Amino acid sequence: MNWVAIHRMHHQYSDEPGDPHSPRSSFFWSHMGWFLIRDPAIYNADTYDRYVRDLFRDRFYKWLERPQTLRTIYRVQSVAFLGLGALVGALTSGSLWGALQLGLSWLVWGVFVRTVAVWHITWSVNSITHIWGYRNFPTRDNSFNNWVVGLISNGEGWHNNHHAEPRCASHGRRWWELDVSYLSIRALELAGLASEVVHPGRPTLDGSDELRGAA
Repeated sequence: MNWVAIHRMHHQYSDEPGDPHSPRSSFFWSHMGWFLIRDPAIYNADTYDRYVRDLFRDRFYKWLERPQTLRTIYRVQSVAFLGLGALVGALTSGSLWGALQLGLSWLVWGVFVRTVAVWHITWSVNSITHIWGYRNFPTRDNSFNNWVVGLISNGEGWHNNHHAEPRCASHGRRWWELDVSYLSIRALELAGLASEVVHPGRPTLDGSDELRGAA
């Protein structure tokens, strides 16, 4: 809920005063500096009530917001990677040392390195895609579509598209803008596990009909 509140605030004031993480302040600020300082204007009950009142009615999201929930999830995945790695190591090497070595390797690369990598990929959407790239839509902010971020983030890097239609589930618009996240949502929708999905409905700068769809 905290992330959603800040994200909605960002869309309201994108690259203007009030934007919690615009690179107009600095690249470092937009990438990670903004959450290293606790801003009382953001982290308060009024902000939650204004921007995520809808999520407060959902027991699942309220459960996810609890610090102990996040700690439990992190512990469980750490034990899973360590345990499975040790099991594979024992079966392949036939020794305790081989089990320990592969278990620790899976823990380091599967949990620690992966987590930090995902952090920076996520933060790059705030920083890089508001500085470098190309634009499909004439939005009033400095959002861009960035090839690198788009590919490593499963589609989140097509950020200008996202700012043009913030509620749309699809960030990729052109045929080459691969959006794995949207493909996953479409699969869930076809399976009846996702509903009220907002599909692309705006043309690009050149008016391509390929972008038109059910809104």
